[in-house]
Amino acid sequence: MWPSSWSKSPVKIHDTPPPSTSTSSAPSLFSCTSFKDIHTLLSDESTSSIVSAVSTASTAASNNNPRKASIFHRVRLANSLLRAWAPRPSEPSPAAQSVEERSSSESQQQQQQPPQPSISIPGAEKRIVVYFTSLRVVRSTFEDCKYVRSILRGFRVQIDERDLSMDSAFLNELQGIFGGGGGGQCKLTLPRVFIGGRYIGGAEEVRQLHEAGELKKFVESLPAAGPGVCDVCGGYSFVLCNECDGSHKLYTEKAGGFKSCNACNENGLIRCPSCSCAPI
Repeated sequence: MWPSSWSKSPVKIHDTPPPSTSTSSAPSLFSCTSFKDIHTLLSDESTSSIVSAVSTASTAASNNNPRKASIFHRVRLANSLLRAWAPRPSEPSPAAQSVEERSSSESQQQQQQPPQPSISIPGAEKRIVVYFTSLRVVRSTFEDCKYVRSILRGFRVQIDERDLSMDSAFLNELQGIFGGGGGGQCKLTLPRVFIGGRYIGGAEEVRQLHEAGELKKFVESLPAAGPGVCDVCGGYSFVLCNECDGSHKLYTEKAGGFKSCNACNENGLIRCPSCSCAPI
């Protein structure tokens, strides 16, 4: 039934002697020729080694520290370690200190400086004076002027609107108010608002005062405006010059030609005699 080559094997198997009944100092781990209990033998060996190691360590610890450390001692030790490892607050650098000193010195100088005198215009204590432009060359400036005029017209008080695009004399007035007269160059932004003869500011200042409800307090004492618009100028505050009919030129026989009209501005216009206020 089986091949002849399997009947004999050249390897010799030595028989293991039976376990001795006598007690020995080193018992044998393998007591039979079968390997079916190898896992049990190995697990027993590893468990015994771990138990022996733990017992050895506990014995050494008990010899070194006869008194076991309490839980409070361990907590105190952990807290000390955490405090030692905690990051220390960094000291401010010299640059930061110099910046703080500079800012504090500037604030002190500003407090010591006397307040600037308020800007005002004479003869305008009973009305609002607005310097603006109706040209749309700069869209943002035009929108600011339109926004401020719409707010001020809502209070129904007397408003003296001075359009710099209609008369260049208004620009000279504004430069003289803010100290830019005498041929000096003074860059001014529009609009500029005066209430009761006192300077209020531009579009941003008027917007903030209006949103806070403070602008109404400034105009309460001003006289109310008349109903409707002016019948003479239609609300434009300007009419054509009667002498040159708006051409800003006059023919003279003595000069033998044309000369500029002195009664109107460069656009051939004059202030409306019905609704316009006297120039400043």
